[in-house]
Amino acid sequence: MGMLHQVASVVGRALRSVHAGDDKLVISRLQRSVEAIDVTTSSFLSHGPIPTKYTADGLGLSPPIRWGNVPERTRSLVLICEDPDAPLPKPFVHWLVHSIAPDIREIPEGSMTVGMVGLNTRRKMGYTPPSPPPGHGLHHYHFQLYALDYAPELSSHADREDVVRAMESHVLASGRLIGTYERT
Repeated sequence: MGMLHQVASVVGRALRSVHAGDDKLVISRLQRSVEAIDVTTSSFLSHGPIPTKYTADGLGLSPPIRWGNVPERTRSLVLICEDPDAPLPKPFVHWLVHSIAPDIREIPEGSMTVGMVGLNTRRKMGYTPPSPPPGHGLHHYHFQLYALDYAPELSSHADREDVVRAMESHVLASGRLIGTYERT
């Protein structure tokens, strides 16, 4: 174990009790009685560990995400992956894809060609793989999918707040898949 990793582990352990919290997830903010969407992946079980190839310790690919039970009235879909265990005031946004056509039912592994990819917390377009601080504990990655009753006009540089504002009062259905990852 190198000196840098040892320092990161000490900092991670010191911040172990600091978390954004589940109550700050988009799904908590927009929570209301809506239909349920089944969100799955062939790569890991719900609430199970995310394979290393989808993390910063591996290839950093986005996992394949599939869904079903989308209401007929759906005009667009949004996928947001957040980590509420990040030692930040808000959950860390790892992936934001909006303007997904209503007939699409999956985003293939490593794909950036489905919908419009928005800005993540690092202010970059695309998937930021899990990379929790070593020693910080188990992190939960919430892959949240939303079916909207309209197709908002958002730019490719839309961030979490832009998308959430556009989604308010327009969510027909939602679903979530949770994966975990921890660095020791």
